[in-house]
Parts: sequence; C-alpha cells; structure tokens
Amino acid sequence: MLDTTPLTKAVELFADRLRAAPQSRLQRGAAAEALEVARELARRAQELEEPGSESREMPDAGMFAAADQITVAGHDLAVALQARQGEDQLAEAVELVEEARKRAGV
Repeated sequence: MLDTTPLTKAVELFADRLRAAPQSRLQRGAAAEALEVARELARRAQELEEPGSESREMPDAGMFAAADQITVAGHDLAVALQARQGEDQLAEAVELVEEARKRAGV
C-alpha cells in the first residue's frame, strides 16, 4: 500500500499555518493560494476516481474556510492515490502543496 503520509503532513502543515495566520495575511493572498491548491488537489482526486467525468470546481467558501478546504482535498487525494498506487502523482502533489505554502507566506 502506498504511504501517503508525506501528502497528508504537507496539507496539515499548510492548514495549521493558515489557521494561525492573521486575517491580514489571509486577505493578502494566503487564503486564495490555499483555495487554488485545494481546487487542484480536488481536481486530481476526481480525475483518479471518476476518469472522464465532467470536472467540478470546489467553491470559494471564504478565507476562513481555506484551511479546511485544503485539508479535505488533500486527504481525498491521498485516499485516491492509495487506491491507484500513484507514487509519481504523490510526489507531485506534495511538491504542489509545499510550493503553495511558500507562496502564501505561511
């Protein structure tokens, strides 16, 4: 079974930092960055679970929900990757999350 711990740890770190960030940082783009990566993680999970289906976009639930959205999307992708043994995709997803966290400044 594929160990998806690196992805779940990266997602949880990003989410924890978002939750601890001041509102001003969230407003300056950290929440938008998190939503963007959450949408990408959700898209990748959907692609694995429902290949060929019409793409759905995660809604913008507001800056204070961004941490929860990235957590849910990251965990969903981890489950999908475990089922498909997507080791290469796992590494890409971890890098995507880590780079987004750096761009968000958290």
